[in-house]
Amino acid sequence: MAASRALILRAAGTNCDFETQYAFEKVGARAERVHINRLIEEPRRLADYQILCIPGGFTYGDDIAAGRILANQLRQRLGEELGRFREAGKLILGICNGFQVLVKLGMLPGLDGIGKQQCTLTANDSNRYEDRWVYLAVEGESPCVFTQGGPRPGGAGPARIYLPVAHGEGKFVPADESVLAELLRRRLVVFRYVDARGRRGAYPVNPNGSVDDIAGICDPSGRVLGLMPHPERHLEPYHHPRWTREGLKPEGDGVAIFRNAVRFFD
Repeated sequence: MAASRALILRAAGTNCDFETQYAFEKVGARAERVHINRLIEEPRRLADYQILCIPGGFTYGDDIAAGRILANQLRQRLGEELGRFREAGKLILGICNGFQVLVKLGMLPGLDGIGKQQCTLTANDSNRYEDRWVYLAVEGESPCVFTQGGPRPGGAGPARIYLPVAHGEGKFVPADESVLAELLRRRLVVFRYVDARGRRGAYPVNPNGSVDDIAGICDPSGRVLGLMPHPERHLEPYHHPRWTREGLKPEGDGVAIFRNAVRFFD
């Protein structure tokens, strides 16, 4: 069977595309970095892939709001192609800036279809850039394809992972209480910020002040995921900041997210 193909979308200011390409290749996918201008020139090219990933960075300098300009580009120039891609049952992943893009594009949470923005990611409560490692609880009842294989290979181990965050606008805020209620009712919250024992708490456990400690959500289909922490930055055991004291694990905690996406097609 041919390997799944992943498109890593990049634009001016993207800076995590090489790491994300490595992550997909590590789990057996064929990954390619493609500039947004090339995709606009040839929109049908998107149909050649099974996975679309918008990686981290600061596209267009986040000059208006984080991810806003790239979201507008995608809506105006590639909206129809993105809709067909999603309806074809393919996967979309947004990491950090990519999460911001998907939210402002209206693709996440997608409670009423694509196009209507129902939440945002805004300035951290700390009023500063947060660059730290955080623990995440993986919500087991979520329909998310990217976590259905478990946070560890084969679903083994605790439903808690350790990833770094690096953002200035990572505070998740739903439009109103009804949106939050719907996210909870449909179990679309995929990741929450917790401490080392799995307990929710204030800063710095929740590094940005996100409502309900939400770190990542999916759409109702489970095939579109956005999260603020960076799974592509914890792939190898020695990426862990304390590996010399705690020993090497079999693999980094971020690997399973990419592996589950590839296994979905295999």
